[in-house]
Amino acid sequence: MKKYYALYKKQFILGPAFKLAEAILELLVPLVMAKIIDVGIKNGDVPYIIKMGLLMASLGILGLLCAIVCQYSAAVAQQGVGTEIRNDMFKKINSFAQSDIDAFSSSSLITRITNDVNQIQSGVAMFIRLMFRSPFLIAGSLIMAMKLDLKMSIIFFAAGLLVSLIMYYVLTKSLPLYKVIQKVLDKVSLVVKENLSGVRVIRAFSKSNHEKERFGDKNDELTRINFRVGSLSALLNPMTFAVMNLAIVILLYFGGKNVYSGELSQGKIIALISYMTQILLSIIVFANVIVVFTKALASVQRVKEVLDAEPSIKDDDAAYQNGDEAAAAVEFTDVSYAFPKSDENALSNISFTAEKGETIGIIGGTGAGKSTLVNLIPRFSDVKSGSVKVFGHDVRDCKFGYLRHVIHVVPQKSNLFSGTIKDNLLMGDLSADDRDIDFALKVSQSAEFVSKLKDGTNTLIEEKSKNLSGGQKQRLCIARAIMGHPRILIFDDSSSALDFATDAALRKALKENLNDTTVFLVSQRVNTVKNADKILVLDDSELVATGTHKEL
Repeated sequence: MKKYYALYKKQFILGPAFKLAEAILELLVPLVMAKIIDVGIKNGDVPYIIKMGLLMASLGILGLLCAIVCQYSAAVAQQGVGTEIRNDMFKKINSFAQSDIDAFSSSSLITRITNDVNQIQSGVAMFIRLMFRSPFLIAGSLIMAMKLDLKMSIIFFAAGLLVSLIMYYVLTKSLPLYKVIQKVLDKVSLVVKENLSGVRVIRAFSKSNHEKERFGDKNDELTRINFRVGSLSALLNPMTFAVMNLAIVILLYFGGKNVYSGELSQGKIIALISYMTQILLSIIVFANVIVVFTKALASVQRVKEVLDAEPSIKDDDAAYQNGDEAAAAVEFTDVSYAFPKSDENALSNISFTAEKGETIGIIGGTGAGKSTLVNLIPRFSDVKSGSVKVFGHDVRDCKFGYLRHVIHVVPQKSNLFSGTIKDNLLMGDLSADDRDIDFALKVSQSAEFVSKLKDGTNTLIEEKSKNLSGGQKQRLCIARAIMGHPRILIFDDSSSALDFATDAALRKALKENLNDTTVFLVSQRVNTVKNADKILVLDDSELVATGTHKEL
C-alpha cells in the first residue's frame, strides 16, 4: 500500500504538519487565559484584557486556517487513495480467471471493493487529521501542566494511566471482532445478491419466507457481533469521563487549597482544568482513531489479498500477437482438463482439427464437457495436458488481445449491459460503423424486432434487460459477437431461447455471410448441428465420435 502513500505524499506531510501547528496554538490558549485572569482581571487592567483577548482570537483564527489546510489535505488524500485502490482492484479482478473469482466469491469481491475501501478511506482521513494531533495534545498538555505546577501534574499522570488501562481493556476485547464483522458482511452480501438475481425462482417455488429466515439468520449474526462491539465501545466514554471528571474535582479541591495558601493563582487553576479537558477529549478521540485504524487495517489486509493475488492464467510470457494463416483455425491435441481442486478429468484425451471456414457442431448430454471444451479455445481455462492451437500457435503462447480479437463467444447466459442496444453491440467492435451494426443485426435475426422499437438501436436496455424477451436478448448477444467479423465464432448453447424457425434462419445466415469464419455450435438439439461440416459427440468427458450427420 506504500504506492498509494507515495502518490499523495504531499498531503500526508502537509496535513499532519498543519494539524500539529493547530495543536500548538491550542496549547497556548489556556496560558493566555491564565494571564487574562491573573493580570488583567486581578488588576482591573481593561487594555491588557483587550490585548490578550485579541491575541486569543488571533490564535483561534490561525488554528482555524491550519485546520482548513489539514482538512483539505485529508479530503484530497482520502478520495484519491480510494479512487486509485478501486481502479487497481477493478483492473485486477478483470484479469482474474473464473476460478480465481470463485476462490474469493463475487459477493466478497463486491464487499472488498466497496465497504473495505471505504474503511481504508476513513483510516487515511483519520491518520492525517488526528493520528499525530491527539498524542501531541496529550503529551503537550501534560508538559504544560508540569510547567504550571509539578505537584498538581501528578493528578494528570494518575488520571491518564487509569484512562489508558480502561482503553486497553475495551480495545483488546473489541478490536478482533471488527475482522469478524467484515467476514459476516460478505455472507450477508452473498444472500442479498442471490435473492436479487434469483427473485423469480424464489417466488416460483414460494420460498420467500425461507429466504427471509436465511437473510434474518445472517443479519442477526452481524447484529450480534456489532452489538457486542457497541456494548464494549459504549463503556469507553462514560468510564473515561468519570475518571477525568473525578480528576478535575480532585484538581479543584487541592488547587483551591493552594490558591487559598497563595501557592497557586486562580488563572493557573483555570489553565490546569483546560489542559485536563484537552487530555480527556484527546484520549477519547485517540481511542476512536484506534478503532477506525483497526477497521482500516483489517480492510487493508482484505484488499491486499486481492491486489497481491496472481491470476492463474496470464499472458506475460506469450510471444504471438498474430496467427499463421496457413494453419488450421483450431487444433486440439490429446487435451485433458480438470476443474480446480478436482482429481477427476472433465475432458480426457480430446483431439480434433477445425479448418478455416468450417462449422463444427458439438453435441452431448448434460455434463458431457461441451462448454468446458469451447472455453479452452479463447483460453478462459488452461489445459491439464495436451495443447490447444489457434492458427498454428498454442493459446498459452498467444497474447490475450490477439485471442479476444480473433475469437468471439456467445455464452449460454445472455448478458446485456446498461446503456443502449448500440452501446452493447459496439462492445464487439468499438470501431464499427452503422453498416457493421446493420449487418450484425441482420445475420443474428435481430433487425426485424429492433426496427420496430421506437428508438431503434438507441433504445435503452433496462436493468437485467427487463424490457427484452429471452429470445431478443439472445439474438442481441449473437449480434454483438458477430461485430468485428471474428475469425472464430463460438455459440455455447446460445440458441436455446430461439424457436426452430429462427434458429434455422440464423444458421443459414451464418453460412451465407460468414463463410470464412470457423463456427462452433454447442447444442443439445440435433437440428442445430446436423448441417455442420463436422460434429463432435461428447459423452462422459470423452470424444466418442466425429463425423458428419449422415456418417454418425
